[in-house]
Amino acid sequence: MSDQREAFLAGERLEDVALFLAESYVSDERLEEFGERVDDGTLIVIDGERGRNAFQAATGTGAMEFAKSAMSTEGEIDDDLTGGHCPDEAGDEEHEIQFVFAFAEAQNEEVGGIYADGDVVHAYAQCTCGTAFSDRWNVGETDG
Repeated sequence: MSDQREAFLAGERLEDVALFLAESYVSDERLEEFGERVDDGTLIVIDGERGRNAFQAATGTGAMEFAKSAMSTEGEIDDDLTGGHCPDEAGDEEHEIQFVFAFAEAQNEEVGGIYADGDVVHAYAQCTCGTAFSDRWNVGETDG
């Protein structure tokens, strides 16, 4: 795991966003110049404004608009930000993550809930079946 991704997941890059683009969704070797090559694609950690612009260029959708649409469906996004499990996984349909957009939010005790417990990672994913979904967790609370 790259130092940039580790710092992001540790809550040390609150002004940045993380983007995972599956190789099956965007096949462009130039992406590796900006991010980390992972098994099924590229993961980029970049400052927020440039990251939102890169997300829109890669997906054709505004990052915050996508996040807003994905908020209404909870799913499970891998804590390394490179995949997840679609909440609509069933039957014969193929379910693979096409892309993930994530940002971290500083601890906010006034809001309560998980926000009172520490920094929170917000992650949003798009599945090949068309389902957009979200997940969130406290920094440091990972599966692996």
